[in-house]
Amino acid sequence: MEKIFLHNVLPDVFNEQDMPASDLWRRDICFAKGDICLVEAVSGAGKSSLCSYIYGYRNDYSGYISFDDEDLRCFSFSRWSELRRQSLSILFQELRLFPELTAMENVVLKNELTAYKEVSWIHDAFERLELADKKDAPVSKLSFGQQQRVALIRTLCQPIDFLFLDEPVSHLDEENNKRVGELLLAEVKAQGVGMVVTSIGKQLNIEYTKKLRL
Repeated sequence: MEKIFLHNVLPDVFNEQDMPASDLWRRDICFAKGDICLVEAVSGAGKSSLCSYIYGYRNDYSGYISFDDEDLRCFSFSRWSELRRQSLSILFQELRLFPELTAMENVVLKNELTAYKEVSWIHDAFERLELADKKDAPVSKLSFGQQQRVALIRTLCQPIDFLFLDEPVSHLDEENNKRVGELLLAEVKAQGVGMVVTSIGKQLNIEYTKKLRL
């Protein structure tokens, strides 16, 4: 996949009277591979909805979203499964980890489905994000910031054309923000990933090629 195109998209919850001023809603926007885009928003502006629309979890919007000129509303279940394994990865704001599993088990479970990353890469990622001593801890025992870093590692355990990160550093200090940014940029460089990061305040501290206000 080389590009994601949004034409005149607007969540159904917004009507003409209360539609927020936006660089994205009711516009023509293209996300291309290699772009690193920041989407800034206030709470309730629809940033999580945007991620869910593009990931195919929701379709309560007007307008048109396409992947390489194909309308995503026409995709079959099997096509979505293929895209989520081979092209499209997302870090949800609520993370969606399995709390009863350990940090390492959460990551390995994803990697076993994709067979993408070497085990050595996973262990190195835990080291780089200061989580080496948390590998065998149940996720339910970790802080939210630690869980964010575990979920981020899991998100990278697949081939990626486009990566969507919904408030990925909301609970991280500046040093861990930097570590996360370095890990992500290494993946962007290795795969030519297009990355879209959302924020309602604290931002992932990297250089962006495009900034939009939702």
